[in-house]
Amino acid sequence: MSGLKQAAWDWIDQNRERLIEVSDKIWEYAELGFVEVKSAKLLVDELERQDFKVAMEVAGIPTAFVATWGSGGPVIGIMGEYDSIPGVSNKAVPVKDPLIEGGPGHGCSHNIHGVSGLGGALAVKVAMDKAEVPGTIKFFGCPAEEMLSGKVWMVRDGVFNGVDACLSHHPNSLNTASLQSSNANNSVKFHFYGKTAHAAGSPEQGRSALDAVELMNIGVNYMREHVIEKARLHYIIEEGGYQPNVVPDYARVWYLIRAPERDQVDHIYDWVLRIAEGAALMTGTTYKVEFKKAIYNKMPNKTLSKLVIANMREIGAPTYSDEELAFAAKIAEVVPMQAKMDSLRKRKIPEWKRYVDVNLVTDILNPWNEGNVSAGSTDVADVSWNTPTMEFSTTTVVLGTPGHSWTTVATSGMSIGHKSLLFAAKTMAGAALELMTDRDLLKKAQDELKERLAGRKYTSPLPPDAKPPLDQWI
Repeated sequence: MSGLKQAAWDWIDQNRERLIEVSDKIWEYAELGFVEVKSAKLLVDELERQDFKVAMEVAGIPTAFVATWGSGGPVIGIMGEYDSIPGVSNKAVPVKDPLIEGGPGHGCSHNIHGVSGLGGALAVKVAMDKAEVPGTIKFFGCPAEEMLSGKVWMVRDGVFNGVDACLSHHPNSLNTASLQSSNANNSVKFHFYGKTAHAAGSPEQGRSALDAVELMNIGVNYMREHVIEKARLHYIIEEGGYQPNVVPDYARVWYLIRAPERDQVDHIYDWVLRIAEGAALMTGTTYKVEFKKAIYNKMPNKTLSKLVIANMREIGAPTYSDEELAFAAKIAEVVPMQAKMDSLRKRKIPEWKRYVDVNLVTDILNPWNEGNVSAGSTDVADVSWNTPTMEFSTTTVVLGTPGHSWTTVATSGMSIGHKSLLFAAKTMAGAALELMTDRDLLKKAQDELKERLAGRKYTSPLPPDAKPPLDQWI
């Protein structure tokens, strides 16, 4: 096995510059969900160059694809994401300096996410081919993880059927393979329709759609006291009228509803629907519900976590140059010490006081958080209900800095991010090769999933007639 993994790791070392180049290109493109046209093509071109067979536009999504090499079982999947976040554009510098003012940026490091998966998959293919190892490696090109959840549409359409286990990497501020779950969620827009009128001269003839939105938001905010403590509801008013002397006949609010379990989200969502109906009744308006997406809570897998961490330790975590440490220290200046300590406490990192003065973590941490639920959500969760899945993290982000911000964009586009990418690609390749060649290990991961499911079955949370919201950013 050591020789097989070493062949994969050597390939990554030999091709490090190309992998970095692809990651930096995707960082520059910074394309939003479902319109990652250039990013997806770049990844597909690299895969086809290495003789992967690529199926495009899977699940009816132009930027979703599956690349396959090999034949027979086992079938091991590797996932990659490549969408960016609106409004966080920044240069690869340690100060806030947008590359494009108000433009998108890789504030969740998905330029690294996609290419670490790419590198891992290509390295596995090279090693398998060299040693004539039977089995199939699949790379899943997964668009629109942010807000629109490409994977849930792919799961619904059976794209992951027949996969024996799946690996994914997500840049973060720690090197670990977490065992915490994540929040399930629904994303939905409410469109309210009223009647325009002069706001002073004839307000009695108007029916304000904005009033309906505001009353709905008030109702939801009162509801917060009466839902489970760990539920989270976020919203933005996307449209609210054009000028104050005109009663607005159209307004729109976008909600994201989270809770630790799928059934809890369903309960809260039904309540929110009734509040929307009440707001319309109170204001004499009508409304329409636009369902954007829904996802499950993540199903952790201890067998795969141990496997990933063992490979991390065999490879060894990256260390950082004086220039990289200075870069990170400059970014760290935007985070007050109290905020950093609160972040460490909230994450319940063991011996967290050791890390108060650390910006780039080089330790490889055993998971400490089994049974915890992350405040965030991910569509990796829907895959994890269907096949044993592990999404691990490597240090890319300065410890304590907030996610989805310019700080992440900055480190994702320079050498700190590059080191995370190569480390993750090697980790992915090593773990995938062990799953490919050790049937007992693979069965153990599959048995664990069955045990955690405890008889529960995955049912797509999407309405039967729902389609991917391909026009969200167009």
